[in-house]
Amino acid sequence: MQVNNAGIAGSIVDKDVLAASVLGMDEESANVVVDWSRIATDTYELAEECLKTNYYGAKGMIEALLPILQLSNSPRIVNVSSSFGHLKEIPSEWAKEVLGNVESLTEERVDEVLNEYLKDFKEGSLETKGWPRYMSAYIISKAAMNAYTRIVAKKFPSFQVNCLCPGYVKTDINHNTGYLTIDEGAERVVKLALLPNDGPSGLFFSRNEVTTFD
Repeated sequence: MQVNNAGIAGSIVDKDVLAASVLGMDEESANVVVDWSRIATDTYELAEECLKTNYYGAKGMIEALLPILQLSNSPRIVNVSSSFGHLKEIPSEWAKEVLGNVESLTEERVDEVLNEYLKDFKEGSLETKGWPRYMSAYIISKAAMNAYTRIVAKKFPSFQVNCLCPGYVKTDINHNTGYLTIDEGAERVVKLALLPNDGPSGLFFSRNEVTTFD
């Protein structure tokens, strides 16, 4: 099962500045540093909506379909993530420890991180509490989805449950500034969904390669 939740950025993005910032970017130069302080403006309302869509929406879909997947001889879940979901994008050592400790990961612990993030956002203390300054909700939502991927993989060892950053795909969320077409991005998702039955589970893939959650 592919879970593609039609995610949202959780920020107001200046599309002209974004387009200029990524002009000429391709697969080889995808790690260029983009100054998001010039591009994205975060609001509490958008942050709340982002978590509801990118994390709780995808999580709810998985939970609804788990009974059907359990009837399959080869159950697969591919969660579409992002390179923003790496834990290194979150300054808070506490949040990184909670989301990165696979042995003690639970859905309740993930909720704890998300609730603390929203509380700090509402109080205007994102930076002082160690949260990302820009694109913060998107980063937190994808890190949470990555953590949930590991939780489900551990809970259902007969499943293949992985998450994937397909690359910078040309979609509405980035105002079509991506360097990959929809078909190219989808090909990577499908490839991961069609791995052999003895394939890996609980991993994070970037494009076509395994990457770390850190």
